[in-house]
Amino acid sequence: MTAEHGPMVASWKFGAVVLGVAVAAGLALRAGAAGVEPSVEVVTRDDFRLIPLNPLRGDASPRAGVLWGDLREDVPTGAIIQFAPDFASPPHIHNITYRAVVLDGMVHNDDPDAEDMWMGPGSFWTQPAGEVHVTAVGPTGGTAFLEIFSGPYLVQPSADAFDNGERPINMEQRNVVWLDASDVTWVEQDGSGAGLEMAFLWGSPSPGASNGTFVKLPPQFTGEVNTGGNDIKSVVVQGAVEHIAQPHTERRDLATGSYFGSSGDVAHSVTCTSSTECVLYVHAVGTYQVVSAE
Repeated sequence: MTAEHGPMVASWKFGAVVLGVAVAAGLALRAGAAGVEPSVEVVTRDDFRLIPLNPLRGDASPRAGVLWGDLREDVPTGAIIQFAPDFASPPHIHNITYRAVVLDGMVHNDDPDAEDMWMGPGSFWTQPAGEVHVTAVGPTGGTAFLEIFSGPYLVQPSADAFDNGERPINMEQRNVVWLDASDVTWVEQDGSGAGLEMAFLWGSPSPGASNGTFVKLPPQFTGEVNTGGNDIKSVVVQGAVEHIAQPHTERRDLATGSYFGSSGDVAHSVTCTSSTECVLYVHAVGTYQVVSAE
């Protein structure tokens, strides 16, 4: 990692600025099982602006745009983080654990003395709270999706390191284990769903439990992500997706880094409009099902 580290501060917190705009895409779709009106959120890459995580580093600072939540508060949050070319952090820790997915570029995240292990688009990693590490990107820069379950999100000096019992995961995209319809009940079992695949990343698929998965849609696939009344949050990791939350919301074109989510019984109509495969990261509470429209 050859980039200059720049100054380290005791903690990085966001100032009082707008970090993201969640666009409500069709509220009150139909009554959920518990009598609560379902709700839908859609946030495209054009709906938020990126601001510096650490203004002291100037143009070299990573920039962040929030998809849901607030990185400054103790709430679950999903954000897009953009890194400048050849960015390299000094050794540091975070006060909370985060999970991340590479959207573009090459990212290295590991112990300060570790050999470079560059992770390309579609790679997944976790960073436990309190563990000293460095983060770097390649000469073209990079973008990642970052998710926390509690906040605020702070960057703190390595002298404050602690062991919270968790261990990091670095899963390069070529090592992701994909399951097709014959292996998992979450995707359609008949022939019309050919090409659909799923990969389990974290958590438990049991009722009421949180979990994270990848869903791979073949080019031009059209179908539905049925929530079954469970909460989901989904980020486009690869490709471009046309999205409609049934039955009332508008069609939205979602590029890589865009988000859709819902609470209650909602059917998300999705079409992979790319000439290559589309990949979604899905954080669900309980299970969901992907069904082809053909």
